[in-house]
Amino acid sequence: MNELYPVFLKVAHLDTLIVGGGNVGLEKLSFLLKSSPKAKVTVLAKEISDEIKAIAAKTDNLQLIEAAYSKAYLENRHIVIGATDDKEVNKQIQQDAKAKHLLVNIADTPELCDFYLGGIVTKGNVKIAISTNGKSPTTAKRLRQFLEEVIPDDINEMVENIHQYRDTLKGDFEYKVEALNKLTKELLVK
Repeated sequence: MNELYPVFLKVAHLDTLIVGGGNVGLEKLSFLLKSSPKAKVTVLAKEISDEIKAIAAKTDNLQLIEAAYSKAYLENRHIVIGATDDKEVNKQIQQDAKAKHLLVNIADTPELCDFYLGGIVTKGNVKIAISTNGKSPTTAKRLRQFLEEVIPDDINEMVENIHQYRDTLKGDFEYKVEALNKLTKELLVK
């Protein structure tokens, strides 16, 4: 059973450190910035790929540090992603992050992760996260592709209309929930 608790983090308000400047670091960075373009991110690595440097040149909220990992770089961070090609360094990142009570993800090592970077579908204000509990990123990818196809591109218009309607409702929380449930009940009709 998948016992993960899904949350949507405002990563523009948090400080994220990605340790690793190669292909895996690039993948983690790209995923983060695709979902949250204003995410505040630092990439730390002895060598940083040209692809990451190109992203940094176009991204004000991305800082690059070309240096070896040291736990000193964990200061003032909220989230840490270990994406090096050295298992011992990744394990040290996890241990150091846990000692500071930071949320940590170590690429391709589910047992060292507090969270996973799942599949994400975004259509305007609608965002759906998909998790396979770290078991099959490929399945999450296929589900993401399926949902991107079946969710209409104009769903954001519906969300905005319901939001405006909700703002006109008077009454307590229960009344508002009941009114919105009546309004959206037809979405489940096949």
